[in-house]
Amino acid sequence: MIFFITICCQPRGQNQLCEMLVAAKLFESITFRHNRGDWWMHFVFLMPDHLHALVSFPADKEMKTVVTEWKKYVAREFGIRWQRDFFDHRLRNDESLRDKEDYIWMNPVRAALVDRPETWPFVWRPATS
Repeated sequence: MIFFITICCQPRGQNQLCEMLVAAKLFESITFRHNRGDWWMHFVFLMPDHLHALVSFPADKEMKTVVTEWKKYVAREFGIRWQRDFFDHRLRNDESLRDKEDYIWMNPVRAALVDRPETWPFVWRPATS
């Protein structure tokens, strides 16, 4: 089961995530938890004041607990201020992972941050072996 999640910063409209050093630290923490098996991230996309992720969770892990623990860690270690909760949507059988990913890719274009989505640098995917 794959979920589309959105996690927003507090306050909205302020860039907390799209700085290269911050993004690198966030991606490192995401990779660590991915490799440890807390979650299986398929795709993470940072915007200045929120992030989108396509993620699966092991059967023995509760999504809310895993995400909340990560948010607490990131807040403490990197000073990110998060809104209290997060939005999640389970992808249904008729929803394509690729279609959702394509929609997310267009966010910085719609926000007039870049002209072409492929130039947006704040994207994480798991390493392939």
